[in-house]
Amino acid sequence: MGRSTCFRSAIGYVRDMPRAQRHTFFAVCAPGIEPLLHAETKALRLAKVERQVGGVRFEGTIHDAWRANLHLRTAIRVLLRLERFPAANEDTLYRGVRDIDWRRFISSESSLVVAAQTRESRLDHSLFIEQRTKDAIADQFLERDGVRPSVDKESPDLVVHVHFWRDRCTLSVDTSGASLHKRGWRCYQGRAPLAETLAAAIVLASGWNGKAPLIDPFCGSGTLLVEAALIANNIPPGSFRDLFAFERFPDHDVGAWKTMRASALNEVADKRKVTLMGNDADRAAVEGARENLVRAGLDGQVELAVGDAASIEYKSGWNASIVTNPPYGERVGDASELTHVYRRFGEMLRSRCGGYSLTLLAGNERLARCLALRPTKGMKVSNGALPCELLQYEIPK
Repeated sequence: MGRSTCFRSAIGYVRDMPRAQRHTFFAVCAPGIEPLLHAETKALRLAKVERQVGGVRFEGTIHDAWRANLHLRTAIRVLLRLERFPAANEDTLYRGVRDIDWRRFISSESSLVVAAQTRESRLDHSLFIEQRTKDAIADQFLERDGVRPSVDKESPDLVVHVHFWRDRCTLSVDTSGASLHKRGWRCYQGRAPLAETLAAAIVLASGWNGKAPLIDPFCGSGTLLVEAALIANNIPPGSFRDLFAFERFPDHDVGAWKTMRASALNEVADKRKVTLMGNDADRAAVEGARENLVRAGLDGQVELAVGDAASIEYKSGWNASIVTNPPYGERVGDASELTHVYRRFGEMLRSRCGGYSLTLLAGNERLARCLALRPTKGMKVSNGALPCELLQYEIPK
């Protein structure tokens, strides 16, 4: 049995295959978030879900990729895996790329860009891999149509991902387009906003049930609160997006996609009476948070106020969740000057918030210790390029 025959039976994404054919996908996430994304993909009832480093593999039809893009809150993008093959040199790479019928994804008038990563391989220069991959695709169109697709690094119709590890090449195409953290609801940025995907991960990791009060005493531009409200109301995070990459595929079924999207929006919960509260000492940030909530259609869902963390009314016996990303001196504030902020916050928690849970994104271990609370759980994550830890506490009564 030849390599191409094996590929047809294992992956099944070849010319003129019916839309019901199953494919292999990989949902990418930020480091440390894999367990949360795995739980999400399982909840979506995607098939053959497998947690891997950097994301979650699953199988399904192209419609399942649509669902993943629409509903996954912690994924950065969803890749459609095309083929894996050994490629110890540029010729085998070129032939492997040429073997794929690229008309399934773009036309000769379309634009594309190639993104490559390589580790422990003889082809160890990512820019060279990108160039040869692009050449193979372009030459295929040139031979057939006499015209080759253009390269557009800013807004391409198709992004091709090439991953090399130990001389083995994995080719994928991006079904998402712009990173899925770009939900479409944000109109106010603030000084150091959380990525929406990380904010959703923090809320999900907190174990919040979507019904108990949730408080963010350092709310900034309101990212955590917006994502919490979307979760409480069962609003798909992708419902704000104007366009996904799969909508540009030449054989995209517009009618089926519109039906799926409309069905998902019909399942949005009626605006629940959930207590969501946010404070921040920065008046401009609070006003920006209000703008973001309005843009997300969540006006009136969250109580916002200007003030420090101690100014919120923490009610006794409330069983509330405090979920927050306080400043830790890397991008906002000076770490040495923030010591008293954390100490005061810890004193307030111990004196007024007995029985509450606290989930905190900590970018500075020394500052976190100033809370004088012992965490019950910890998860290493990244906030952009900054290594952080997601700490959880049960505040004693």
